[in-house]
Order: sequence, then C-alpha cells, then structure tokens
Amino acid sequence: MNVTKTQTEQAKADLQKLLSILPAPIAEKIESIGREIELLEVVMDLGRRPSARYTDGELILRQEEVTAADIAAVVSGIGDFDDDNRAGIARTLHRISGIRNRKGEVVGLTCRVGRAVYGTIDIIEDIIAEGHSILLLGRPGVGKTTMLRETARILAEKRRVVIVDTSNEIGGDGDIPHPAVGRARRMQVPRPAHQHETMIEAVENHNPEVIIIDEIGREREAAAARTINERAVQLIGTAHGNTLENLLLNPTLSDLVGGIESVTLSDDEARRRGTQKTVLERRAPPTFDVLIEIQDREKLLVHPDVTASVDSMLRGQPFRVEFRTRDEAGQVQVEQQSAVVTSAAVTGRREVRPRKDKEREDRNGRIITNGPNGSSRTQAGDDSAGLSAGPPGFEEESDTLHVFAYGVARNRLIQAAKRLKVHITLVNTLPEADVLVTLKSY
Repeated sequence: MNVTKTQTEQAKADLQKLLSILPAPIAEKIESIGREIELLEVVMDLGRRPSARYTDGELILRQEEVTAADIAAVVSGIGDFDDDNRAGIARTLHRISGIRNRKGEVVGLTCRVGRAVYGTIDIIEDIIAEGHSILLLGRPGVGKTTMLRETARILAEKRRVVIVDTSNEIGGDGDIPHPAVGRARRMQVPRPAHQHETMIEAVENHNPEVIIIDEIGREREAAAARTINERAVQLIGTAHGNTLENLLLNPTLSDLVGGIESVTLSDDEARRRGTQKTVLERRAPPTFDVLIEIQDREKLLVHPDVTASVDSMLRGQPFRVEFRTRDEAGQVQVEQQSAVVTSAAVTGRREVRPRKDKEREDRNGRIITNGPNGSSRTQAGDDSAGLSAGPPGFEEESDTLHVFAYGVARNRLIQAAKRLKVHITLVNTLPEADVLVTLKSY
C-alpha cells in the first residue's frame, strides 16, 4: 500500500514539473480539468489554439492562439534540443519534441507526458522470464516504452541489465536515471545516428546479461542487434511497425525477423509444393525469438516462434499465435489461435476464396479461425466445394483423405474430388499422406 502511494505521489510530482514550464493559463486549465491520469500530450503550434490529448480524445485548452512568446517560454525552461529535436526535464520521463521552420526556429511543441506505470508486463511476464529475445511492435503511444521500462526494473533485480536509451525516454532526462528503471544501468546515446555504436559498446564494456533498446529504426541498428544476439545476450527492444507482416516488408528492418529473399525452385520442388518456381524464402535466422504485437494496452498478439511464423507466412500457411488479454479484474487470458496471411505482397500468391463459418479477418488482413475449446483453426487454399486445402493439425472430418500431389495441378485435383464427392486435404509432405497422386511419367 505504501509502495503504491509512493508511486502515485511520484507521478503527481513529475507531472507538476511538466506543468511548471507551460504557460500559466494552459497549466491552470489542465489542472481544472482534473484528468491528469488520462493526459497523454499537450500540443502547442504557433498561431493555433493549444490542445490536450487524452486517452479518449482531444480538448482545446484556451481560445487564444499560441504565440511565439509562449513557445519561447517553454523552450527556455527545458534548454536545448538534441539532434532529433527532442528534449526532456531532468529526472522525469516527459519528452518535449519540437517542430522547426526552415530557419531552424521552433514553431511547434509536443509535450508528451511520461509516467511510470507498474503492472504492465504481467501479461507477458512468463515469456520474459524464459530468457528469449523479444521484439515489441505497436503504433505510437500504445505503451511500448512503458513496457520496456518495467521489464528493465524487474529483470534488474536478479540480472545485469543495461539500457541503451536513445532519447532518454526509458530512464528519463538528466544523468541520474528515473527510479522506475530500478537497478538497471543506463547508457545515453550522444547522437541518434550512432545508436548502433552504443549498443556494441554496451556489450563489449559492461558485461550485460540483458540489453534493452527502444526504437530500432536503422539498418545499422538491426545489424548491431544481430551481433548482440549472437553473443548470447538477451535482447528486448521495440521497432517501428504494427505487425510481423509490416516488418517483413520493411527493407531496413526485415533482418530482425530473418529477412526475405526471392529464390528459384527446381521443377521437382515447385511441383511438390504446388507453387510457382520463384518464391519468397527467409534469408537468415531471426534476431528475435519472440515477437509481440501490442494492439492496445490490454490486448497483445504473441508470435511464440518467429521462425515458424515467418516461414508459414511466406508460404501462405497457417501459423500459431497467442491472443492475450487482461480483463477488468486484472486476470490474464491466453487464447491459442491460428492465423494465415492472405496478402500477395507477403506470400507472393494471389489466392481468392470464400469466407467460412467461424472465420474472421482482423484489421491487419489476417484470417483468424476460432475452433472449439478456445483454440483456433485457419484453412488456406481454394476449397469452394467444402474441401480443406490446408496442412494437417486441425480438426478434420473422419472420412477426409490426406493426399500428397506430385506433378499434379492442385486445382484440377480439387475439382476432381468435388465431382466424385470425396473430401480431401492436400498435404505438403509424404509422411502425412494417406494417398500419393501422381502421373505415369513420374
């Protein structure tokens, strides 16, 4: 109870430090609204009305427009901006970002409220404890940095943790890290473009067991992350992107999940797979073992095996995911599901099929099928006749025949089964098959 009270008092004291540098009418309006816990950002643009962004919307703070004197007063209270146009307040987690005109003058400010939120990683605490390298994805403001901060604090109780703090968002501004990171050590980055050098320096000089990195956004940083992972150091970081598919299609960061390249298959292999000769394949082992898509603060989609997810995704096959939610009582619910990516940009195929019962398409274009007992099932392929063309491992009819097709067009085989009223499932390996179908020439 005393710990919770202390944390609440610390959060209020930190917020007062931010309000103290804002123009008095704006700070007083924020205090009169009385929703400090829900406050996300204060936006001040020259010649426009200032606004406050909350978790459920945006409010205008005053009718008068922001003047150059208002912006100058805030800038004078925080000092100089870094090369990335970011600044902070010493020993707080707040971030003030500037917008400059062509002359280099600050004409806009985004004052982002930083607060230490405790209890955010209980939803993935079991994954972190296993020692896997973890990559967090999600849109801005969804809570990636907050989750990193608490991860650092908890792991630092028993292990050697070093934070590579690019913009001082994890450990706060100033030379003394914020209490929210616990016993973790923090290395500041002199210039954002040199973050990869600080990452390597952390491994070589400070003997860490865990390295925590916020905002991996450049190719050199992706290469440095791979180097760190090869040295058997647990890596926990965030990257720009919402989903695993986004990352695969990002030429700068795709190496974090193994990267993709176009390969040409032999005639026999193309027939065996039932695909075209030129396909996309994973180029290398992924840097991160587990990938977590943060959909919102209470909902996560976990890829427990990035290697399997990427390989299945590129072949248009179902892959296993975990959908984790936290209910109002604070209980974590884990639902095993299976998903399949239908985007031709990822799979290299253009397949169109009717939607089935119990199937749904999420906002990222993946087909999710929920099966009985909270599990999930996803099928892929052209089976408009009620036939299943996906791999085994899901519930099938008792009279379904597992067929391995070699040198036979899959669509013609399915059409023949439809005419004969035979339920079949096309499989990709011979041991899985009940029947082998091929031509005399083979």
